[in-house]
Amino acid sequence: MFKWEKIGDNKVLVEIEVPKEEVNEALEKAYRKMAKDINMPGFRKGKVPRKIIESRYGPEAFYNDALEILVDPAYAKAVKECGLEPINQPEMELVQMEQDKPLLFKVTVEVKPEVTLPYYKGVTVEQVKEEITAENVDSYLDSLREQHARLVAIEDGKLQEKDLAVIDFSGKVEGEVFEGGEAENYSLEIGSDSFVPGFEEQLLGAVIGEEREVKVTFPEDYHNEDLAGKEAVFSVKVKEIKRPQVPDLDDDFVQELSEEFSTVQEFREDIEKKLKENLQHRKKVELETKVIEKVAAEAEAPVPDALVERELDNMIGEMEHYLRMQGLNMEQYGQLVEGGLEKIREERRPEAENRARANLVLDAIIKEEEIEATEEEIEEKIKEVAQKQEMDMEKVKELFSRDGRMDMITHEIRYRRAIDMLVEHATIVEVDKEQEEASSEMPENESENEGENESESEEI
Repeated sequence: MFKWEKIGDNKVLVEIEVPKEEVNEALEKAYRKMAKDINMPGFRKGKVPRKIIESRYGPEAFYNDALEILVDPAYAKAVKECGLEPINQPEMELVQMEQDKPLLFKVTVEVKPEVTLPYYKGVTVEQVKEEITAENVDSYLDSLREQHARLVAIEDGKLQEKDLAVIDFSGKVEGEVFEGGEAENYSLEIGSDSFVPGFEEQLLGAVIGEEREVKVTFPEDYHNEDLAGKEAVFSVKVKEIKRPQVPDLDDDFVQELSEEFSTVQEFREDIEKKLKENLQHRKKVELETKVIEKVAAEAEAPVPDALVERELDNMIGEMEHYLRMQGLNMEQYGQLVEGGLEKIREERRPEAENRARANLVLDAIIKEEEIEATEEEIEEKIKEVAQKQEMDMEKVKELFSRDGRMDMITHEIRYRRAIDMLVEHATIVEVDKEQEEASSEMPENESENEGENESESEEI
């Protein structure tokens, strides 16, 4: 038997009763489990009668194991039958636990708040007109050429941006050479900003063999406190200049890059195709985001801290996955950022709140529209995963069922169908880049008045 009541904006108290027959059965299972490990004179191991154990340890000896058997299934059943959607771990209060009596316990838990949806079919959003031009393709090809540039030593000419200078240098602070302030045959890319601010700029125009005096001031927040804020004078000699040589865009260059294409024209057509595909994908994602944000902004949806924290955990997890690909972990990254992991987390809180709000609104729309995932859709999704992971489909099903991921797949399908529905019914207004920028710079009150005028004209 279950009974529940609201005790806060999104907190409920659930009273749960488990029949005495189930309690007695669980106590018997708990006894059999405990008896296996009890040694008592006069009895074989595992054969000590239950009454003997109870007389020595008390009937409460079996309660913890029995509660482990009973509580979770009873709570899950109560949640389902009461139609609740918990968003955090429940707090349990035991009321009664005895043999031949029903188990009584109370659970306090936060649930998803009620969402008041706006009119979500037919929202209006703007999308910037974009297309892939010949200039875009040229720019991409130029970036490829720059990436494959070779450094070539030059005999004549002056040092310029992006050149690699091989230098000897010796730096002094207050007339004394400081630790780490001198080196020979050091390779410095001009414009990389890897030295103290102002150092590289003062080498521009130098020629091979030239010696220059470079004066800089270390930043106040320099990592070496002994040098922070102090002026330094460097004696620098330019020994060699190496300049990036960009390869020509010809068939030989294309063949070096790819075994699939042999001519510039073939390669160019493929680049154009991929740029268009990437643009369409990006526009699709941006459009979906705008539509969801528009609906979510107009909905009444209080966002509990528990959901925000959950989204933050997901975002930090995504970030950690990306860092691992770069050979870092979150702790190392946190040490590089002022304020550490706490600041990273707080900076992402507004985005987490937006995500949590959007998910609440999508859940409400799914419920309102009675959107369900079909068996065919689930099968197709599992098939996609199996092909991507190069695994047997039945094996993937088995793993997903065991790990509880089938619900995740169902959830993902329902979300996708809800988003597709919102976009399908949305009114998309294409605007130029300049129009979007002007719209984003419009004062808030003007934007609101404009919306009011639109509403009035629609009613007329």
